[in-house]
Amino acid sequence: MDQTSLLSILRELECELHKPQCRGDRERLAQLLAPDFREFGRSGASYTRNDMLARLSLETEAPQIHAQDFAVQELADSVVLLTYRSAHRSLSGELHRHTNRSSIWRLNLTGWQMVFHQGTPTEPFD
Repeated sequence: MDQTSLLSILRELECELHKPQCRGDRERLAQLLAPDFREFGRSGASYTRNDMLARLSLETEAPQIHAQDFAVQELADSVVLLTYRSAHRSLSGELHRHTNRSSIWRLNLTGWQMVFHQGTPTEPFD
Protein backbone atom coordinates (compact mmCIF):
# COMPACT_ATOMS: atom_id res chain seq x y z
CA MET A 1 0.00 0.00 0.00
CA ASP A 2 1.37 3.43 -0.87
CA GLN A 3 1.95 6.11 1.80
CA THR A 4 -0.91 8.32 0.60
CA SER A 5 -3.48 5.52 0.82
CA LEU A 6 -2.15 4.39 4.18
CA LEU A 7 -2.27 7.93 5.55
CA SER A 8 -5.84 8.35 4.30
CA ILE A 9 -7.04 5.11 5.94
CA LEU A 10 -5.36 5.78 9.28
CA ARG A 11 -6.43 9.43 9.40
CA GLU A 12 -10.02 8.30 8.86
CA LEU A 13 -9.79 5.69 11.64
CA GLU A 14 -8.09 8.11 14.03
CA CYS A 15 -10.71 10.80 13.40
CA GLU A 16 -13.48 8.22 13.85
CA LEU A 17 -12.23 7.84 17.43
CA HIS A 18 -12.82 11.57 17.92
CA LYS A 19 -16.54 11.32 17.09
CA PRO A 20 -19.27 10.85 19.70
CA GLN A 21 -20.89 8.02 17.70
CA CYS A 22 -17.69 5.95 17.95
CA ARG A 23 -16.80 6.99 21.50
CA GLY A 24 -20.23 5.85 22.70
CA ASP A 25 -20.12 2.54 20.81
CA ARG A 26 -18.27 0.05 23.00
CA GLU A 27 -18.30 -2.60 20.24
CA ARG A 28 -16.72 -0.27 17.68
CA LEU A 29 -14.13 0.90 20.21
CA ALA A 30 -13.25 -2.74 20.91
CA GLN A 31 -12.68 -3.24 17.17
CA LEU A 32 -10.38 -0.21 16.91
CA LEU A 33 -8.39 -0.63 20.14
CA ALA A 34 -6.09 -3.65 20.28
CA PRO A 35 -6.37 -5.95 23.32
CA ASP A 36 -2.88 -4.79 24.40
CA PHE A 37 -3.72 -1.10 23.84
CA ARG A 38 -2.04 1.46 26.10
CA GLU A 39 -2.42 5.24 26.26
CA PHE A 40 -0.40 7.96 27.93
CA GLY A 41 -2.95 10.75 28.08
CA ARG A 42 -2.42 14.47 27.72
CA SER A 43 -2.82 14.69 31.50
CA GLY A 44 0.03 12.25 32.08
CA ALA A 45 -2.34 9.47 33.19
CA SER A 46 -1.93 5.97 31.76
CA TYR A 47 -4.87 3.97 30.41
CA THR A 48 -5.47 0.40 29.22
CA ARG A 49 -7.99 -0.75 26.63
CA ASN A 50 -10.46 -1.68 29.39
CA ASP A 51 -10.02 1.77 30.96
CA MET A 52 -10.82 3.44 27.65
CA LEU A 53 -13.80 1.20 26.88
CA ALA A 54 -15.32 2.09 30.25
CA ARG A 55 -14.33 5.75 30.22
CA LEU A 56 -15.42 6.69 26.69
CA SER A 57 -18.75 4.90 26.90
CA LEU A 58 -19.63 7.11 29.91
CA GLU A 59 -18.92 10.42 28.18
CA THR A 60 -22.03 12.56 28.08
CA GLU A 61 -20.53 15.18 25.76
CA ALA A 62 -17.56 14.36 23.59
CA PRO A 63 -15.47 17.39 22.68
CA GLN A 64 -15.39 18.60 19.09
CA ILE A 65 -11.85 17.87 17.96
CA HIS A 66 -9.90 19.68 15.25
CA ALA A 67 -6.99 17.65 13.85
CA GLN A 68 -4.30 18.62 11.32
CA ASP A 69 -0.80 17.88 10.04
CA PHE A 70 -1.16 14.11 9.83
CA ALA A 71 1.95 12.10 8.93
CA VAL A 72 2.59 8.37 8.77
CA GLN A 73 5.82 6.40 9.18
CA GLU A 74 6.20 2.64 8.79
CA LEU A 75 7.89 1.10 11.83
CA ALA A 76 7.78 -2.57 10.76
CA ASP A 77 5.66 -4.82 8.55
CA SER A 78 2.03 -3.98 9.34
CA VAL A 79 2.98 -1.51 12.11
CA VAL A 80 2.87 2.25 11.56
CA LEU A 81 3.23 5.46 13.54
CA LEU A 82 0.63 8.16 12.91
CA THR A 83 1.38 11.66 14.20
CA TYR A 84 -0.75 14.81 14.13
CA ARG A 85 -1.78 17.87 16.08
CA SER A 86 -5.19 18.37 17.64
CA ALA A 87 -7.18 20.88 19.63
CA HIS A 88 -10.65 21.05 21.12
CA ARG A 89 -13.01 23.46 19.38
CA SER A 90 -15.28 25.52 21.66
CA LEU A 91 -18.89 26.33 20.76
CA SER A 92 -17.68 29.75 19.56
CA GLY A 93 -15.16 28.06 17.25
CA GLU A 94 -12.02 28.87 19.24
CA LEU A 95 -9.31 26.22 19.52
CA HIS A 96 -7.93 25.27 22.94
CA ARG A 97 -6.15 22.31 24.57
CA HIS A 98 -3.59 22.12 21.76
CA THR A 99 -1.90 18.72 21.71
CA ASN A 100 0.74 16.81 19.78
CA ARG A 101 -0.53 13.26 19.23
CA SER A 102 1.02 9.97 18.21
CA SER A 103 -0.61 6.60 17.64
CA ILE A 104 0.83 3.24 16.73
CA TRP A 105 -1.47 1.18 14.53
CA ARG A 106 -1.06 -2.53 13.75
CA LEU A 107 -2.70 -4.40 10.86
CA ASN A 108 -4.08 -7.84 11.72
CA LEU A 109 -6.59 -10.23 10.13
CA THR A 110 -9.56 -8.07 11.14
CA GLY A 111 -8.06 -4.72 10.07
CA TRP A 112 -6.13 -1.86 11.66
CA GLN A 113 -6.09 -1.57 15.44
CA MET A 114 -4.55 1.10 17.62
CA VAL A 115 -1.90 -0.36 19.94
CA PHE A 116 -0.61 2.83 21.56
CA HIS A 117 -1.60 6.48 21.81
CA GLN A 118 0.01 9.49 23.44
CA GLY A 119 -1.06 13.10 23.78
CA THR A 120 1.39 15.83 24.79
CA PRO A 121 0.28 19.42 25.53
CA THR A 122 1.79 22.02 23.21
CA GLU A 123 1.62 25.71 22.46
CA PRO A 124 -1.26 26.90 20.24
CA PHE A 125 -0.78 26.33 16.52
CA ASP A 126 -2.44 27.74 13.39
